[in-house]
Amino acid sequence: MLSARDLALALLIVTIWGANFTVIRLGLDGVPPLLLAALRFAFVAVPWVLVARRPAIEARYWVIYGLTAGVGQFGCLFYAMHIGMPAGVASVVMQSQAVFTIALAALFLREPISRRQLLGLAVAALGLYLVSGGPAGGAPAAVPPAALLLTIASAAWWGVSNIVVRLATARAAALGLNLDMLGVTIWSSLVPPLPLLGLSLALDGRDAVIRAAVQADLTSAFAVAFLAYGATLFGFGMWNRLLARYPTGRIAPMSLLVPVTGILTAALVLDERLTWLQGLGCALVVAGLALTTLAPAAPARAAAGSARPR
Repeated sequence: MLSARDLALALLIVTIWGANFTVIRLGLDGVPPLLLAALRFAFVAVPWVLVARRPAIEARYWVIYGLTAGVGQFGCLFYAMHIGMPAGVASVVMQSQAVFTIALAALFLREPISRRQLLGLAVAALGLYLVSGGPAGGAPAAVPPAALLLTIASAAWWGVSNIVVRLATARAAALGLNLDMLGVTIWSSLVPPLPLLGLSLALDGRDAVIRAAVQADLTSAFAVAFLAYGATLFGFGMWNRLLARYPTGRIAPMSLLVPVTGILTAALVLDERLTWLQGLGCALVVAGLALTTLAPAAPARAAAGSARPR
């Protein structure tokens, strides 16, 4: 069992991660989306690359991770919220990364999928349909289709980055090393700022980028600091400490509370309200992901010549 102190720490982390979506929404009021994402990674990387040990694996792993998690995942998420994705709904839809991770692992790593996991994926998919507005897709409360698709794309990129981490971890193990994911996070954060800044200049224009930099207010500064130091460095660092101290099965399921804290924070701070259908959809997404995440792994099929190195 978790100690009272570590349980409180885990609850604080998932609360910070849930509030992360509301803070993004607040930051977008004064900073273009891709510039905000660029600043988030810039402040994670600098000055911490000066004290964090460089990952002891080939640079291509953390560079690809920086592109998939940084430019792909967060670029899509920030832009989706810029064009209308509600913060609370985003915190739920993003958890569909588990669907993409399992599917990609089955496709590229030949990892089997259990029937319970398939059931969980189907329940989560139904939930996403209802979150989008479901049968009442044209209702005023419906999520803009482009925003929903970008958020799902963000979750897909998150799934890709998870596969990159799996490959990097396997590579480190082959070298007899333990992969320091906080170091990977810091060093990979060197990659996204320039591509994101270039995309921001192309989509938002130089004047908008300069104006955001010159007229930055306390809300914008708070958003960048929270995203970089609270959600990333503190949240990720402390989560890794818990994973090192306890079995994964006791810690990982607590991340299912992120959409709960995300919806509550958005309701309290942004006064976001869900339709009953979207509320049902969010509940189905969380239930489906619980089935998927907590399901026992499917037994590997024994087949001559089917084994592949990982």
